[in-house]
Amino acid sequence: MLAILGVPVAVMVLFVVSIVYWLVMKKKRGKRQSTDSYESSACRVPSLEDSTSRRNHDGTGRDSNLPVFDLKNIIAATNNFSVANLLGKGGFGSVYKGLLKNGMEIAVKKLSKNSRQGIEQFKNEVVLIAKLHHRNLVRILGCCAQGEEKMLIYEYLPNNSLDSYIFDETKRSWLDWGKRIEIIYGIARGILYLHQDSRLRIIHRDLKASNVLLDIALNPKISDFGMARIFSGDQIEANTNCVVGTLGYMSPKYAIQGLFSIKFDVFSFGVLLLEIITSKRNTNYNHNGPSSNLIGHIWDQWKEGKAMEIVDPLLGETYPANEVLRCIQIGLLCVQDHATNRPAMSAVVFMLSSDTPLPSPKQPAFIFKSTCNTKGQTTIEGANSINEITITKIDGR
Repeated sequence: MLAILGVPVAVMVLFVVSIVYWLVMKKKRGKRQSTDSYESSACRVPSLEDSTSRRNHDGTGRDSNLPVFDLKNIIAATNNFSVANLLGKGGFGSVYKGLLKNGMEIAVKKLSKNSRQGIEQFKNEVVLIAKLHHRNLVRILGCCAQGEEKMLIYEYLPNNSLDSYIFDETKRSWLDWGKRIEIIYGIARGILYLHQDSRLRIIHRDLKASNVLLDIALNPKISDFGMARIFSGDQIEANTNCVVGTLGYMSPKYAIQGLFSIKFDVFSFGVLLLEIITSKRNTNYNHNGPSSNLIGHIWDQWKEGKAMEIVDPLLGETYPANEVLRCIQIGLLCVQDHATNRPAMSAVVFMLSSDTPLPSPKQPAFIFKSTCNTKGQTTIEGANSINEITITKIDGR
């Protein structure tokens, strides 16, 4: 009898042991399961306060999820963040090129451990860019947040940033007018997507040549959303107590009063457009004339009917003069002093793609001149104003 009962008992015990073993192994596999690029989990970072309330930017009440890369894989991919793989460096950290075991190239944005503001920007990028998908925006692949290490992993773009081309004596000759107008149009479409066509209404707030990356075909992709802000559908303007950005690309109203709107990006786009045409930086433009910056000089040339004289001479005579002159006029429309006079990005994209008559631009908002005081603060003075403002947090890159 005992022998008869022992058989089913043994079978039952064996079955229970098998189930337990299967569950334990499944749990272990779940922990280890990942590709060479990332773990199958989510990067949960608390969302930042938007301009109206402390809630998640997607309105769902949930944190944004991104694939998580394992730190040991990132260390291996970047050869322990070697100097040879360094792509760029800024106030909030460094960017490294990496190669995963599966052959995929990546760009790793490694946050500086000593940057408190950088942590906020890291959270902001995680919350925002994971929800954005457009051919003219850089694509984020995931993130890594282990201990004090915080990183964002992006697609690798082999041609670096736009500023490394248009401000380089040799490389800028590689950009003929056809390629330059493609870059201008691509940037405009990317900003239009942020302002109007994405699920979120986003103001970038740091559009500049170094934040536009170029892919293998020199197509532009807007990057770096650490300073971006969400606007609700009916919101027109917002205010900030912490003025951040890059001198030469920020509108004076924002620098003085902290007020910004979608026209902030329009102003920055206008500066960038004029820089692409002239291959001159607005931030450190030196000219012997009465104007102390690029925009002022272009405005003077425009009034005198000599606007074509500011075109990059390396373009030679291979460009259509009417098209270039039209782009200069669009750039001046974007940098007008009063934000209400600046066109929306939808109008800018239309003007770039059509031959319709353009309005005459009004006087631009002249960019500030900067000096550094004994306290290490940056003081900026308006060219046509007695107002002064001290900014201690200007450019994080």
